[in-house]
Amino acid sequence: MTAPLPAGFRLAMDPSVKQLSGGLLFGGSPARVLRLTRAGRTAWERLADNPVETSAEGVLARLLTDAGFAHPLPPAESADATVVIPVRDRAELLGRCLAGLDGRYPALVVDDGSADPAAIAAVASAHGAKLVRRDVNGGPGAARNTALEHVSTGLIAFLDSDCVPSPDWIDRLAGHFADPLVAAVAPRVRPLAPGTWAGRYTCAASSLDLGTAPARVAPGTRLSYVPTAALLVRRTALESVARDGAVFDPAMRVGEDVDLGWRLHDAGFRIRYDPSAHVDHHEPTTWRALLSRRASYGTSAAPLALRRPAAMAPLVLHPWPTLTVAALLARRPLPAAAAFAGAVLTMTRVLRQSDVPTHGVAQTMATAVGQTWLGFGRYSTQFAAPLLAALLLPGGRKRRGRRAAIASLLAGPPLTAWLRHRPALDPFRYTTGAIADDLAYGAGVWAGCLNHRTAVPLRPRVTWRPLRVDPKGKR
Repeated sequence: MTAPLPAGFRLAMDPSVKQLSGGLLFGGSPARVLRLTRAGRTAWERLADNPVETSAEGVLARLLTDAGFAHPLPPAESADATVVIPVRDRAELLGRCLAGLDGRYPALVVDDGSADPAAIAAVASAHGAKLVRRDVNGGPGAARNTALEHVSTGLIAFLDSDCVPSPDWIDRLAGHFADPLVAAVAPRVRPLAPGTWAGRYTCAASSLDLGTAPARVAPGTRLSYVPTAALLVRRTALESVARDGAVFDPAMRVGEDVDLGWRLHDAGFRIRYDPSAHVDHHEPTTWRALLSRRASYGTSAAPLALRRPAAMAPLVLHPWPTLTVAALLARRPLPAAAAFAGAVLTMTRVLRQSDVPTHGVAQTMATAVGQTWLGFGRYSTQFAAPLLAALLLPGGRKRRGRRAAIASLLAGPPLTAWLRHRPALDPFRYTTGAIADDLAYGAGVWAGCLNHRTAVPLRPRVTWRPLRVDPKGKR
């Protein structure tokens, strides 16, 4: 049995959770229906305004936070932490990073083969940071492994040298470690960039900025990973998942943080994303630098897929919404309507079998169809761009209809994102930037697949899993 959430924690209910009749809750990540007994409903209502007090409440709180129905608000805790900063050149950015720490915690700088080690040493000395020098560059994971040999504090704050932290980011996250199952907590990483087109785009769509909503981090959920650009971790948890004495896989120069998170999850630990704390991160200022970084990120998909194939599926398809979208793209309205009716009827039957109210099923399935269409669009842009370009060539009437469908796949996802978030960038430049972003990432994935001789990161996954009904909450 999983350990209960400790006493003293409060809960913030996720705003997406809906309370249905008969003690049923709908929400979480992945979405499910949770059935509470009368005692469970009483505990749910008390936890909405009060901290965990009893073991029974702690068990329910653990269930809710693990399933994404609620998020833990920890009590204040002091931190026994060391800040670890891997760096290669960029002495000026290192200086800004150390200045942001304001000397509140000891810092260890690992020079990972800089061309001008004297400049790095001078900056570290000026801010009172300890310095360890690696003569041969091994990448950020190898540099962090080196740092772990010199750290003895209970917590370690990994921080990239191009970050500018708020002085209290560690203090804000430390309370989560009152939960013995928590291995790592990530703050929000906010983008810093000038007002160039590339800079404004990356501020609107940074791959490191995971947003304002807290979350549990686990494969198959809304947040499957957090970056080590800024991450507070429990040292003993890292040591427990080390392989051949290395916490980070030294063979991986990108994606090593995702691999570590998966191993911590497999070991039974919890990883949290808490955007109440933040650090700022210097983003690329040119399109060349931005797209090069995105392509580099893409190369990590293949080695990660060899470690956990199911977690790296680029597109997860549910049969009925997929058939609906495929028929719509083929301009076949009657088959599309039939497939949508099948989706509604299938979901209605599943809900009735579990004694769950069926109102709103059509709207829910319409949302699922919309999400499938957006997924089709991004997948096609990232991995089938040459085919799409060929299909866009001039042609007859049928070709014109095909071009309209392809244009909806290319422009639909970025325009939807623009309408949802309304970034400080006009829709044309945002859409153009997003398409270029996806093309660069897809090129990196293809390159990684060729290098590792695998097609796993390119394969969509079809799932027949219906909405989950969880008969828990019995107290």
